[in-house]
Amino acid sequence: MSYFPRWRLGTGQVIMPDERLPGAASVPMGIQHLLAMSGSTIVAPILMGFDPNVAVFFSGIGTLLFFIITAGRVPSYLGSSFAFIAVVLAVLGQEGATIAHALGGIVVCGALYALIGLIVMAVGYGWVERLMPPVVTGTIGIAIGLNLAPVAVDQLNAFGSPTPSHLTIALLTVLCMAMVSCYGPSGTRRLSVLLALVFGYGLVLVLGNGLGIMPGIDFSAVGAAEWFGLPHFQKPEFHWSAITLIAPVAIVLVAENLGHIKALGAITGQDMDRYIGRGFFADGVATMVAGSGGGTGVTTYAENIGVMAMTKVYSTLVFVIAAVVAICLGLSPKFGALLQTIPAPVLAGLSVAVFGLIASAMARIWIENRVDFSDPRNLFTAGIALIFGAGDFTLHLGGFALGGIGTSTLAALLLYQLLGFGRKG
Repeated sequence: MSYFPRWRLGTGQVIMPDERLPGAASVPMGIQHLLAMSGSTIVAPILMGFDPNVAVFFSGIGTLLFFIITAGRVPSYLGSSFAFIAVVLAVLGQEGATIAHALGGIVVCGALYALIGLIVMAVGYGWVERLMPPVVTGTIGIAIGLNLAPVAVDQLNAFGSPTPSHLTIALLTVLCMAMVSCYGPSGTRRLSVLLALVFGYGLVLVLGNGLGIMPGIDFSAVGAAEWFGLPHFQKPEFHWSAITLIAPVAIVLVAENLGHIKALGAITGQDMDRYIGRGFFADGVATMVAGSGGGTGVTTYAENIGVMAMTKVYSTLVFVIAAVVAICLGLSPKFGALLQTIPAPVLAGLSVAVFGLIASAMARIWIENRVDFSDPRNLFTAGIALIFGAGDFTLHLGGFALGGIGTSTLAALLLYQLLGFGRKG
């Protein structure tokens, strides 16, 4: 069997991963997947203070790496991971810290993730499920979302100087995202972040640039930017204070990718389990590459599973097209300058919605896996770890400091194993 599939032309209503669409149909399908990812891939880096152009560029590079390492057999697009937002902002809140410090932590997180992938490739993934059962992964994910609550509130309050127009735009952006998610057609629901961004942006154009009742959007940088050019790459710097905060995110990424590949196996009817190790390794390598050049950590996304389930097109070649389009957009400084014009109140509204969804979406892990909270082992594991994460408890050991997400992760992992000694069930 060849390394890559031969991608025969699909003729049925369902296009499998090793099949392809006609060329004319493949391009719009690839762009549709890119659109489904655009909200997260654009919003996440902006909220972290990263250059969105670089993040979009490396999302395309990461997707191509994932495609090659998984032998073109796992349909996935890699976009900026929301799981990094809390820890990156925690790093940037440290005295003297810069984006370069956060990038170093992202690279190490990717290396840890890739190492987990290599181990899974060698011995299987059963140990992952034993070490990180749903109660642990769900708790860590929720703690990351709750840890971001003060950041979202600060943005909503315009860092102590809220105005009626700022609050109005922010809250209407939140409401738009919620309304689209609840009442929009199935196709638009997956674009709720992007549509809320466009809605809030339009409000500022009308109320600011048009009516002049609030600060408008300045397009001078967009006009001055070139159409094509290299993104502003940045080198990482490695500091333990940043590494200890960011590296534990690898555990959340493992949980996300494991669920993603299992879901793909369910909807395609193909056994994807043999690619779980490769998927972890590919995602880790892509995160290392992105962090080495100034991009955010990347992960697979449920939005793309939704698009595949709706269209019944699972061809992996579609994601190559999406990746190439993303790389082209990343090579346009004018596109990046346009992204930088997104108004502060719109970002504030997106922060409230997105950060809350990180916590609530991770709670689904508990529900879908029927975690039994009448069991004290689960109750104490979740309760203590959540307090550490939400309260941003920092553990100081000499010159070594472990931030809120790190202490929450460590507590969840250790407590679950410690409270399991001697138990029969």
